[in-house]
Amino acid sequence: QGTMAEKILVTGGAGYIGSHCVLELVEAGYVPVVVDNFHNAIQGADALPESLRRVQQIVRQPILFQELDITDEAALQELFSKHRFSAVMHCAGLKAVGESVQKPLEYYRVNLTGTIRLLETMKAHGVRNIVFSSSATVYGDPKYLPLDENHPVGGCTNPYGKSKYFIEEMIRDLCKAERDWNAVLLRYFNPIGAHESGMIGEDPQGIPNNLMPYVAQVAVGRREFLSVFGNDYKTDDGTGVRDYIHVVDLAKGHIAALKKLKENCGCKIYNLGTGTGYSVLQMVRAMEKASGREIKYKIMGRRDGDVASCYANPALAERELGWKAAFGLDKMCEDLWRWQLQNPTGF
Repeated sequence: QGTMAEKILVTGGAGYIGSHCVLELVEAGYVPVVVDNFHNAIQGADALPESLRRVQQIVRQPILFQELDITDEAALQELFSKHRFSAVMHCAGLKAVGESVQKPLEYYRVNLTGTIRLLETMKAHGVRNIVFSSSATVYGDPKYLPLDENHPVGGCTNPYGKSKYFIEEMIRDLCKAERDWNAVLLRYFNPIGAHESGMIGEDPQGIPNNLMPYVAQVAVGRREFLSVFGNDYKTDDGTGVRDYIHVVDLAKGHIAALKKLKENCGCKIYNLGTGTGYSVLQMVRAMEKASGREIKYKIMGRRDGDVASCYANPALAERELGWKAAFGLDKMCEDLWRWQLQNPTGF
């Protein structure tokens, strides 16, 4: 075609959410340029992360990739000199809630310093459009449900959540100071599932921090039972309630966010969730249904920093982005199960 396709930088693009975003970018006609430091990604052939090698197979075209750590200023400068990006999708960062309580400094160093260096490099090279992976953890303990974007933020219960909140504040201040900047901050709820090819999905290293990969590993026989943390919450069955969203819906939300940047939108914030909360035990049942296998579980004590219930009001994203989650719980579990069956030990 006559016009050059837009180049989009995706940081952390070899990860679970990043790789699904890369796939949707290609499908939508963009050219993703991916950087990742392999902290949470598996090395495949041709110096490519395995997740992106598989994205290449799905879309049948090469993906531009460079191994890079976002805290490395010189490497960022060089990258931005080499490419002309129209926008940045910033997915890179450390993301385990429990680990962040143990290693707060590391979380602040990587998430905050990494983002500051990225923003400085963007500024130096005249790239003023960013989509940022934020999190529903910025809301802290919900004062009311469902959570809309006006719910107070900052009462975060762990360093991971605080780092996301601080980055949101930095980007908001930047947009206020420099009117030509545009940012869309996406507050993710709980992404699960996998691409329906079964070729890419979530591949936790070691013991999964999130419920559904753990449930899937129990179903496939990789783990003996699921630990359910707390069954005495003020919820219908006593177990924690969360808003689960299909990762492909989430990735499509990022494409909608890129289009929003085109309107010179300034700084906008959106929830990406379905608006429906499911309990841990409901999720176990749904996965039993999808897999046709029994999933054994044991009730344990509550986990530090866990809230009883958390689910989104996603109306603003639908109104302003024209985006809405399309996939329900059955599809999330079926796609997760297909990924788990085809990749019993991950990538």
